[in-house]
Amino acid sequence: MIKSIEWRGNFIRILDQVRLPHEERYLDCFTYREVVAAISRMNIRGAPAIGLATALGIALGVQSICCQDQETFYREMDLICDEFSRTRPTAVNLSWAIKQLKEVARGHSSSSVAELKEAIRHKALEMVEADLRTNQEIGRQGEPLIPPGARILTHCNAGALATAGYGTALGVIRAAHEAGKNISVYVDETRPFLQGARLTAWELVKEEIPATLITDNMAGYFMQQGKIDLVIVGADRIAANGDVANKIGTYSLGILAKAHNIPLYVAAPTSTLDLSLPTGEEIPIEERSHEEVTTIFGIRIAPEKIAVANPAFDVTPASYVSALITEWGIIYPPYSEGLRKVAQAKLVLCC
Repeated sequence: MIKSIEWRGNFIRILDQVRLPHEERYLDCFTYREVVAAISRMNIRGAPAIGLATALGIALGVQSICCQDQETFYREMDLICDEFSRTRPTAVNLSWAIKQLKEVARGHSSSSVAELKEAIRHKALEMVEADLRTNQEIGRQGEPLIPPGARILTHCNAGALATAGYGTALGVIRAAHEAGKNISVYVDETRPFLQGARLTAWELVKEEIPATLITDNMAGYFMQQGKIDLVIVGADRIAANGDVANKIGTYSLGILAKAHNIPLYVAAPTSTLDLSLPTGEEIPIEERSHEEVTTIFGIRIAPEKIAVANPAFDVTPASYVSALITEWGIIYPPYSEGLRKVAQAKLVLCC
């Protein structure tokens, strides 16, 4: 199984996704700041994986806090958490992971500092295992939506590389393949960082799932030709009304899919829900380096003085989404009601 990240005792090992598909190289992070840098540089990316890297990075960081009293420990931990919170603002899994670990720390108020460190480490490792189980359940829940022989378009990378393993959108595709449904996949390249061409294509080749790589601007053509039966993508944040923030270009696919009467499914764990935001208009959109647009693998492809915009995400309105696939089941419109019920059921079970 592909592992994007794992705890290795006194360091964290990350599969360097910037090097793929040419080289399978791992980064060994011995300090939490190295993990912060890896998230910022997109050596690890994908909303669930960002959350897990944050959790493991915080757990690694607190091991080096030298103090005996809890209040000092909490202050130092907060500083570590603040550094992670500034790396990728759109993926809500990052803030979710920070919240989870802070709750664990505050919940052990009568423990020693050594016990606090162990409790945080244990929780971070538990989150990794839980994410893998969640992805497999998303695949199980979503597989019935995939008809035999389906030709599926996916955008960006929502596979094992973006999670603890198996994947969300790609997890549903994997489940359909494992069920013998004879599916095939269209992978768009996903400019400017080429997550589709470099990462999703790499995963599908390794899994021997039939796949065809296309450029981003070919999607409408293949829909018009009747060669795409459905679109399935992941998500970085889902608002209370069902609006979905995902990799830039998802909104365009939503419009195209609706125009061609093709379902667009979003597969994501409930940790990606942000019910504190009424709509997608409140979701912060990360602006990334202009060099991602003006260069490819270090080779400049644009004039030196050209102005550049590089939003990393866009928001697809709920009206363009056919269903949300979660580990708790499939949610259909109206999303506000369904998302609220899922959140309440999860809260009751977890408590």
